[in-house]
Amino acid sequence: MIVRDTPYPDGMPCWVDLRVPDPRMAMDFYGALFGWAFADQGDETGNYLLCLVNGRIVAGLGGSPPDQQAPPVWTTYLATSNVDATAERVRNAGGRLLTEPTDTLWGSRMAIAADPAGAVFGLWQAGRVIGAQLTQAPSALMWNECLTRDFSAAEEFYGHVFGYAIGRQEDQEPAYGTFVSDERIVGGLGELSPEVPADVPSHWMTYFGVVDTDAVAARAIELDGTVIAPPKDSPYGRVSALSDNQGVAFSVITVTAEPEPEA
Repeated sequence: MIVRDTPYPDGMPCWVDLRVPDPRMAMDFYGALFGWAFADQGDETGNYLLCLVNGRIVAGLGGSPPDQQAPPVWTTYLATSNVDATAERVRNAGGRLLTEPTDTLWGSRMAIAADPAGAVFGLWQAGRVIGAQLTQAPSALMWNECLTRDFSAAEEFYGHVFGYAIGRQEDQEPAYGTFVSDERIVGGLGELSPEVPADVPSHWMTYFGVVDTDAVAARAIELDGTVIAPPKDSPYGRVSALSDNQGVAFSVITVTAEPEPEA
């Protein structure tokens, strides 16, 4: 368990939020699946919701913007101390800005971008909301990874934008590596298998911690979700890929580490 009340280091995944056509359906699903409470941020935010575990912020939830045709999705936000400068590096490295840097009502500043292969991610400059206050715990954010159809291009892009080194795992096919910043592993980079259907684009995947992966997968089905990839063991915990009751994909992984304070 990591509890944080100061801004995340640049380049670290710091926040995830869900944009869906029906936020009430999402509240019903995730409230039942993860035990989240929800804090409505008011009409001026479009009734954006902060998702809470034991009173600590773990994620955000809002309605799909009416002027955008973007599919419903969990978006991973990467921390930056200067969102405008980072946005410029995104452009220079061959990425695109889908939403220009803009201020939020919490004094934060954010943007939405896509890498050269099309994987969409956010940039988050901390304000009163620094991002997730609780991670590495049940019902909270555990891991984020970029799954891409062009591993080398993604490696070059994220290295340029965030200064990541890539800890590539030898002899692994499809290719997989970790984003390393200041000698700290902050996320993953994986190559999509050729068996993955061509209509699945490059994307960022969000993992939430759970105590029992099999039980959560079964509960997701009861809540009108879907199991995309059945539970299986991994070196880091038992994992499963799921989709919610509006078809949005996410993953869960068993929390195996002992609680530890953030350094």
